[in-house]
Amino acid sequence: MEQDIFFNSSFGIRLDQSGVLRAIVDFMNEKPEHSYAITLGTDSEVVADKRADFVTAIVVHRIGNGGRYFWRHTKTPKRFHTLRDRMIEEVLISLDIAKRFLETSQKMHLPRFDFEIHVDIGENGDTRVMIQELVGMIRAHNFEVKTKPESYAASSVADRHV
Repeated sequence: MEQDIFFNSSFGIRLDQSGVLRAIVDFMNEKPEHSYAITLGTDSEVVADKRADFVTAIVVHRIGNGGRYFWRHTKTPKRFHTLRDRMIEEVLISLDIAKRFLETSQKMHLPRFDFEIHVDIGENGDTRVMIQELVGMIRAHNFEVKTKPESYAASSVADRHV
C-alpha cells in the first residue's frame, strides 16, 4: 500500500496505510487468543456518463467476536460500457490493494490471520456468467476468494459506502 492511499475507519477517522495496519494490530492484540480473518472487497456504482465510483473495504473479523473495517472511495475517469468491464476493474482494484496490504503487513509482523478477497458476484443475477473468469483472476494471484452470499466485504461493507 502506498503512502498516498487513505482509508476511513468505521469510526470516521481517516488513516494512511500504516494507520490502518496499526489499528488492525491493536484490534488483534486486544484478544490474541481469538482467530482472525482479514477480508478485502470492492464494490462499484455507475454514475453519470458511464463513469463509476469504487469502494474498497478491508475487514478484520475476530471470529465469533465482532470486527472492524476500513473503507476507501475511488473515482476513476475511465468509462465503463459493460458490467463485465466494471466487475474486472473491481477485481483489479482489490488485487492491487491486497498485494500492497500483505507486503506492508509482513514488515509489521501482524498476528496470524486468514486472508480472502471477496467479490460482489453470485449464482443469481447478471454477474453469474462471470464467476469463473473473476474467481480465476484472483486465484491466479494465489488468493482465496469468496463470492455471494459469503462475500460480505464487497457485498455488504463496501456496498454500504458506494
